[in-house]
Order: sequence, then structure tokens, then C-alpha cells
Amino acid sequence: MPLKLDDKRAIVTAVNKVASKAHSAVATEYVGMTVTEMTDLRRKALEAGVYLRVVRNTLAKRAVVGTDFECLQEALVGPIVLAFSVDDPGAAAKVISDFSKTNKKMVVKAVAIGGKLLPAQSITEVAELPTYDEAVSMLMSVMQAPVVKLVRTLAEPHTKLVRTVSAVGDNK
Repeated sequence: MPLKLDDKRAIVTAVNKVASKAHSAVATEYVGMTVTEMTDLRRKALEAGVYLRVVRNTLAKRAVVGTDFECLQEALVGPIVLAFSVDDPGAAAKVISDFSKTNKKMVVKAVAIGGKLLPAQSITEVAELPTYDEAVSMLMSVMQAPVVKLVRTLAEPHTKLVRTVSAVGDNK
């Protein structure tokens, strides 16, 4: 059933709105997948906060114009599922990567992050990107390390003196 012009405009607007706010995108081919497999993928994407949409290529090409994902236009060939990470940069890549491990019918075509098109093999690197909370935690531990080492260094002479006096007391 063909889409009406207003429906096409609504799809392009919806995808463009998500793409303009997204951190990364993954384009995958889904040939041969069953309805239950697609439903499972959509459920996992929803749980991870990933926007997942099957869009006609002509509409998808128009939707990514003016966004960081304009570089995906060459990869939009054949039946494609677009996954956008809105909250965490690696969320879409994690969902697609995990799902493609169990379902060999899903083939990653392209990954885009920060306006750069990456090859399909780089999905594992993007999937391993830390979330915002993990990145803040890592930064705080790096900032805290010199202070902790300074406190340990300053406390060491006193601790060594106490251990020496204790050892002498134990010997007597």
C-alpha cells in the first residue's frame, strides 16, 4: 500500500528530529528476519533507549539531510533498519551488536558517530563506548588518584614509625 505524501512528510520529519538529537547511528540490513525476530529487536532497542525504525531509503536519505548522519546516505541501499542512540553514544551499537551475534541474518552496513562514517567492523568499538555515568566515574577516579597517593605518601612515615615501635615491643 503506497504512502500518501503527508505520511511521507511525517516519517521524514520524525526521523530527522531524532537524527538531529542523536549521538550515533547504525544502519543494518535485515533480509530474511522473521516478525518475531524483528519484534525482539525492537523490544531490546526500546529497553536500551534506542530509536529503531525501518524506513524507505529515499525517505531516510531525505531525513538525514542537515544532520550529522548525512554521511550515511551511501549506505542506505536495500532493506535497512536505522538505529539512533539518543542518550548514550554506544547504545545503538550495543543493541545491534548483541542481536547480530545471535541472529546471523542481521548485517551491519555502516556506523556513524559525530558526523563521521565508520566501517561496519567498527561496531564493536562503538558498542564498548562508556555511558555518561561510566565516563564521569572514570574521570573522577583519574582526578582522585593523585590526591589519594599524596595522602598515602604523607601518612607513610607515621605508619612506619608505629610498625617499628610495635615490632620492638613484640620482641621485648
